[in-house]
Amino acid sequence: MTTGSGTVLVVDDEESIADVLAIALRYHRFDVMTAGTVREALTLAERTLPHARTGSRGGTPPIDCALLDVMLPDGDGRALGRQLRELQPDLAVVFLTARDSPAEIVGALGFGDDYITKPFNIDEVIARISAVLRRTRPADVLPQRPPLRYGDLELDETTYSVHRAGRSVELTPTEYALLRFLVRNGGRIVPKEQLLRHVWQYEHTPPESTVVETYISYLRRKLDALGPPVITTRRGVGYGLA
Repeated sequence: MTTGSGTVLVVDDEESIADVLAIALRYHRFDVMTAGTVREALTLAERTLPHARTGSRGGTPPIDCALLDVMLPDGDGRALGRQLRELQPDLAVVFLTARDSPAEIVGALGFGDDYITKPFNIDEVIARISAVLRRTRPADVLPQRPPLRYGDLELDETTYSVHRAGRSVELTPTEYALLRFLVRNGGRIVPKEQLLRHVWQYEHTPPESTVVETYISYLRRKLDALGPPVITTRRGVGYGLA
């Protein structure tokens, strides 16, 4: 297997979630392994990580980041993270959790490198994993990706930064994901339903949802402060770039 941005082990017992994460990670040039239980994850780890006693490796590259659901059918994701770290001390660990209480967050950050609450935005997951790997791996290990450009907009997919006319634009992960999808579609009008599927992972569009309109307004406010209006609206259809 050819290593791209690194190897990520996804451990989640909900197959649909694991599949979505794996597809998105592979799209962003990560190698991916998936498991649904603690037992399966440890079996994969024993094959790929340095062995705790002998230091030997299996036939595939070691895991760079473990993305672990906290609640697994045969154990606790945090305990699994500790076991994986025993095999590879420099392994990056990111937890997925449906709980967002301060105690849960502190507990996750007390051991792991980051945590992500469910339901999540897939682009935020990619951004967080990339950020964790930038902190834990040498800079020359991570590949550089050419920036996306449209007009005076420039999006750096390595650092997740945005510039307009050479000036930095501070965006949230969701705003970045929305703008990137519009840039990738050039001057084409993108239907609202397509934006909901690709940016928010909605399979079925809630008829009353205004999330797209809300985030378009956020983007306009930030981008239009640096130049002429860049986002166009086709009423009843969707949005595009001027």
